[in-house]
Amino acid sequence: MNSKFFLHLARRFKLLAFSGLLALNSCTTYKQPNLVLIYVDDLGYGDISCYGTIKINTPNIDKLAANGLMFTNAHCPSATCTPSRYAMLTGEYAWRRPGTGIARGDAGMIIDPWRTTLADVFKEAGYATGMIGKWHLGLGPEDGPDWNGLITPGPADIGFDYSFLIPATGDRVPCVYVENERVVSLDPDDPIKVSYREPILDEPTGLDHPELLKIHPSHGHNQTIINGISRIGYMSGGKSARWVDEDMADTLTARALEFIEKNRNHPFFLYFATHDIHVPRVPHSRFAGKSGLGPRGDVILQLDWCVGTIMEKLEELHLTENTLVIFTSDNGPVLDDGYEDQAVELQNGHLPSGPFRGGKYSAFEAGTRIPCIVYWPGKVKTGKSEALINQVDFISTFAVMLGVELEEGDAPDSRDVYDALLGKTDHARDHLVEHNVNGTLSLVRDNWKYIEPTKAPRMNLNTNIELGNDTVPQLYNLEEDVGEKVNLATDYPGKIVELSVLLDELKEQPVRLP
Repeated sequence: MNSKFFLHLARRFKLLAFSGLLALNSCTTYKQPNLVLIYVDDLGYGDISCYGTIKINTPNIDKLAANGLMFTNAHCPSATCTPSRYAMLTGEYAWRRPGTGIARGDAGMIIDPWRTTLADVFKEAGYATGMIGKWHLGLGPEDGPDWNGLITPGPADIGFDYSFLIPATGDRVPCVYVENERVVSLDPDDPIKVSYREPILDEPTGLDHPELLKIHPSHGHNQTIINGISRIGYMSGGKSARWVDEDMADTLTARALEFIEKNRNHPFFLYFATHDIHVPRVPHSRFAGKSGLGPRGDVILQLDWCVGTIMEKLEELHLTENTLVIFTSDNGPVLDDGYEDQAVELQNGHLPSGPFRGGKYSAFEAGTRIPCIVYWPGKVKTGKSEALINQVDFISTFAVMLGVELEEGDAPDSRDVYDALLGKTDHARDHLVEHNVNGTLSLVRDNWKYIEPTKAPRMNLNTNIELGNDTVPQLYNLEEDVGEKVNLATDYPGKIVELSVLLDELKEQPVRLP
């Protein structure tokens, strides 16, 4: 056994001792705030009305923004989902760790159980911890989980007391919920089989039976059909456990409300990772056709309902003033991401990326510049903040807030930005690294952005998104050119040297700057 194993045991014994002390005290007298982290999927900077769109109205999210702090320079760690989630929970940029790209639906657990995570920090401080929604960080051993038995390692091994999750994404099999290490409502006489390598002939595919589809794929996404939608990957069995896409937002939100209700009398951390607005976009009938922007707009309305429902529960239980709520997204937006849902045709002048260039998958700003709203009545300054922050900072920030000491090597890329989150300062990070789907890295510092040269493709032809890749260095002044239209690399060779050298240093190890 290595030293990490013993460190893990020591931390767990410390946690149990702390939890025991907490149980001896009145659980209604705690002063530390609850945290509800609403982590949205594929929501762009320009997708919600408080960030400027006039094509769709998101009143519940707008209410958070009006009574909280809205960040204009907040970033997710990566332009795709799995690496952003990895970095947010561990405090380590995913590009440092092989195997943290977009995970297959049958991937093994990506986060080492011996790592300290954001959930561990809250658990060590005596909180109840819950994960509800999209996981997409792998489950089970390296060769994948046993979907018909105990699914471990998983969220329970990295600090979550309770989990109710979608294993990967809605467009990937298996299309089942997993609650606390077991598939929900599974009939043992109808075992689940999953393959990403070869077809399972028990079930029809979208490729062979398009007549069975209620949504047709635009590219890929033509394998096993579940609920009239063809997916990525092959699956058979588990018919009693399969989800209904139209009910997904209701199902996940209901579980979140149950977690809040159950833990109302002691501090809790809820990581609520919505599936909206990821494909396949299949809104409940309450929202279908209501946005005027097609299914993509409809699921934004559905997302707004989820946020409002969570906030209503906090108000009902008189928890609002002692709950810090963060609303943010895992990466930038995409329109056509594999299904013919008219997201492009019905765009109607809506600009999901706002003023920025690119989108999901991209090295340009729209890949990682995302909405971020912090709400905590009486504690967070209301208004807007230009502070440069990154979700990778959450673990260090909340460790400081809770008085939890991180061990050497924990959260190497994370910074304490607590004062910035509260609106006490507009200064947070000095720099951050952005990461696109091809592994291209960008460095932002003092409103200058450097994108390293690469031979990777310039365009994602399926999604029609500029990936921000080029064979020459790129340099943009984001203060004067937020749309990254003019490459200033040849005009400022000294700045290219400065930023490329710093990026090379960061690749070797984190560089601590003020």
